[in-house]
Order: sequence, then C-alpha cells, then structure tokens
Amino acid sequence: MTEHTTNAEPSPTPTQRVQASLARQGMMRAWGVQLARADLGSCELHMPFSDAVSQQQGSFHGGAMGALADIAGGYAALTMAPPECEVMTAEYKINFLAAKSGGTLHATGTVVRAGKRLLVATAEVVHVADNGERTVCALMQQTLVPVPKQY
Repeated sequence: MTEHTTNAEPSPTPTQRVQASLARQGMMRAWGVQLARADLGSCELHMPFSDAVSQQQGSFHGGAMGALADIAGGYAALTMAPPECEVMTAEYKINFLAAKSGGTLHATGTVVRAGKRLLVATAEVVHVADNGERTVCALMQQTLVPVPKQY
C-alpha cells in the first residue's frame, strides 16, 4: 500500500476567512468593530459606541449603522462564496428604526440566497445597552457579487 500525501492547505473556516478579511478593513478597525462569530451563511459583528461613530445629536450615526449592516451581510455572503473570491455589495436598502447612543451595536448578517452570480443577504442591527436592554435599530437587505480576490 502506498501512502498518499498532499501539500494542499486546508480550506479556512468561516471564522478564519472573515477574520482575515476584516483585519484588512481600516474603517472597521478604526471604529472598533469585532467579529463575534462567523458560520456558513451567517456573521455577527459588534461595534462599541464612540465619538468616531456618533452624529451631532449624540447617537450612533446612520452611516456607521449602515456600514456595519453592510459588512455583516457581506461577511455572511463571503462564507458562501468560492474560496478564490471576495464579495462586493451591488446595492442595499436599509430601514432605520431607532436612534441609540452608548452601549454596543450587534449586526447579524444572514444569507438568503447564494447563487453563482449574485448573493442576497439580510442584516439586523440591534443596540445592546449597558444594562443589557436590546432594541432593533435597523434592518437591511443587500445584493452582493463575487469578485476575484486581489490579495
């Protein structure tokens, strides 16, 4: 009997794949965004409140909420894209439901459909207050496109 060996690298786990991509995003690093979990077809990110993500009235800025939702849905889609690809958002629609300050935003992205050319995901953004109270702040739906990985 001959032993078969291979030098092929094992495929990265969803967590490894998302963490490697997230580490390359300067804006997310600057805003303190952390990966909470990544599974096949889903991803959860956390963003603490800070001046960097606030608006003039003292709550989380809608642009920061939208970016966090976009990234959570995008990374959920990344876990289902071919290994040689990243994903880019083609469009998203977001509903802002509540303005909150302090605490942390938790964005959970979920893939609705993973096709060859397009992926569709949703994301829910929940504010978690320092006392643990949870409030849904935003809901998003997006369309993503797999693109060749450039790094």
